[in-house]
Amino acid sequence: MTAPVRSAAGVEYRTAVPDDLAACASVWREAINDYIVRLGVPEIPGDAGPIGRLHAHIQATDPDRFWVATRDERIVGFAAATVRGRVWFLSMLFVVPGEQRRGVGRALLARVLPADHSADHSAAHDEMVLATCTDSAQPVSNALYSRYGIVPRMPLIGLTGRPHGPGAIEPLPAGVAAVPFDRVAAGPPDGPGHRELVAAVDALDAELAGFTHPQDHRFLRAEGRRGFLYRAGDGSILGYGYASEVGRVGPVAVSDEALLGPVLGHLLTVVQPRGASAVWVPGHADRAVVALLRAGLRFDDFPVLVCWSEPFADFRRYLPISSGLL
Repeated sequence: MTAPVRSAAGVEYRTAVPDDLAACASVWREAINDYIVRLGVPEIPGDAGPIGRLHAHIQATDPDRFWVATRDERIVGFAAATVRGRVWFLSMLFVVPGEQRRGVGRALLARVLPADHSADHSAAHDEMVLATCTDSAQPVSNALYSRYGIVPRMPLIGLTGRPHGPGAIEPLPAGVAAVPFDRVAAGPPDGPGHRELVAAVDALDAELAGFTHPQDHRFLRAEGRRGFLYRAGDGSILGYGYASEVGRVGPVAVSDEALLGPVLGHLLTVVQPRGASAVWVPGHADRAVVALLRAGLRFDDFPVLVCWSEPFADFRRYLPISSGLL
């Protein structure tokens, strides 16, 4: 943990430690509920399990990019960012309502940004892409990020529900096989199957997402998401995808965008969730959006805006993990 730095307004800033994460989850929930209730959206329930585990993952992988703001030893705001390859991604920045519009968010952002990045955008930033996902109902936050060149470019659409029945989504093409990750990587962790899986996933991520992130794949598997590798008849790798019993689908990466709908159809049916399925689909993957709506899924609340300083991913063929972790 860095030594706390106190501002003239009496707010201290320091890097987070694991004991801070429960308070960060409370700040997240309080800040979001403050504005969504006014929009007629139900409050986020009190279960902080999933968001707490995401915070713990980011704090473990990027401890120098997870900062908290405290007043009188109470956490009143936090910011968390990741760096994967040349992509810096702001996962979250939240401030409790009573401390908003006092510069706390701006100060937190300045501490998690890469070195030499400033709002005047005067430095050469070609080596690092800046990105984030923001709520479309938050114009103040969107304007703040845009000052750093992180401009809204594309909606990220949350879809929920279940396919209406057999044939609701196009099946996998003939000759395409879905192989569970655990079958590909059967054997010791350093065995040929495991190396093949890592190499295949890394190659797809590098091409489509613009970075590799094996640490995030490990997190997904620890969260209970089951991965599948999609192979052609000649053995070549066509894509991968995840699904889970809690209904989360994604990330998904495919070599051909025509495969995205059939792969999503497979993932929605191969793992039967305990309730509804939920998937984040970029607006650029328009054919997948159409296929899922025709299958019976529906839009879930307001779209998220994906923002970036320069293009870095092919979102026609790559579906991110969530709005908080690409």
